Amino acid sequence: MTRRLALILAALAALFAAPLATAAPPPAKLPALETAVFAGGCFWCMEHDMKGIRGVVSVESGYTGGHVDHPTYQDVTSETSGHYESVKVTFDPSKVDYGFILSRYWKLIDPTDDGGQFCDRGPSYRPAIFFANEAQRKAAEASKLDAQKALKQGKILTPILPLKTFWPAEEYHRDFAERNSDHYQRYRTGCGRDERLKQVWG
Repeated sequence: MTRRLALILAALAALFAAPLATAAPPPAKLPALETAVFAGGCFWCMEHDMKGIRGVVSVESGYTGGHVDHPTYQDVTSETSGHYESVKVTFDPSKVDYGFILSRYWKLIDPTDDGGQFCDRGPSYRPAIFFANEAQRKAAEASKLDAQKALKQGKILTPILPLKTFWPAEEYHRDFAERNSDHYQRYRTGCGRDERLKQVWG
């Protein structure tokens, strides 16, 4: 009887120990992501170009800087809402820092033009950097000085502004370049974006 009890106890011990031995290790802690918001004319182009930066996790088209809640594309392009077409860039700071993203941003816009960008004219297409905190403001100001030195011509007119609410754009605007590649390439070429960037930055 004693031997049988010992065997039963041993079996029970093995039963309870098995899940502990085969349990998966705890999931790795995900990196703390950061965000940055920019305006640079057509948000299709800004979204497409910002996605190419290593360490950028996602780029979302939207609107910011205005006085209308939940603005639509029609509200923004009517030039009555005060919003800029903009993008929210989510990035992993362990792979890329805000300063590098700023340096890439400048090369994607014509910062000497404060009346729009390329063929898109009007306040909603103006370029701007929107800072979320004091560290971003200081980094943006320093980056602006560096960008001015790199310009081939003109003076930087792009403002650095406090971030207001970022409103996501309508679903059909998101990932536009990937989902409508032919339309996007015709638009980008016809708008003269890349030609003008070569003139400004060389």
